[in-house]
Amino acid sequence: MPQAPGSDASAGKAKAKHAASFVVDPVARGLLALHVSPDAITILGSVGAVVASLWLFPTGHLVAGSIVVSLFALSDMLDGSMARQSGRTGPWGAFLDSTLDRITDACVYVGLALWYLQGGDEHLLGYLALYCLVAGQIVSYARARAEGLDLTASGGVAERTERMVLILTTTGVGALGVPYIQAIGLWVLAVASTFTVIQRMVMVRRQALPRGKQRTP
Repeated sequence: MPQAPGSDASAGKAKAKHAASFVVDPVARGLLALHVSPDAITILGSVGAVVASLWLFPTGHLVAGSIVVSLFALSDMLDGSMARQSGRTGPWGAFLDSTLDRITDACVYVGLALWYLQGGDEHLLGYLALYCLVAGQIVSYARARAEGLDLTASGGVAERTERMVLILTTTGVGALGVPYIQAIGLWVLAVASTFTVIQRMVMVRRQALPRGKQRTP
């Protein structure tokens, strides 16, 4: 039986999460034993990523910034594991995590844009970073708005994980001297994010029209 489009990617993500759980889950248990809450890890990881993005990227420390932000981004997996193990999953944790993710994402792109527009010599990359910021926020908004209408708009070629891996990897590798990799990464990200917005709009349209959903202002 043929697999649905995107099923291979979803299976790959599931396998990666399962493998990572062997490392993350014991750490999560240790933190819970120390009475550290999942919310505290969520906030700490976000604050660390924000500070690193707005301090290291604008000053040209692109390799260090990519590494530090990546390390703090791992808190997404850690706080999720802690919440599951402690039975604290719920709407507040999901809301907090999602809101702080948006702030973290914005700071990553703002930090890079500041470097390229002020400290670097590639202004086009600065504008691309700002475009990727806006497109990424729209990707997330499309899902949230759809869910507010009792529809779904998840998935797509450039979800948050893919966007963060791509931008941080190409930024760090590019700063090590690999030519054009940062520009390629930003262009790919801009196109992929735009395409994901369109994908999610199509998803919602297919669900809404047959169910007689009416447009509202």
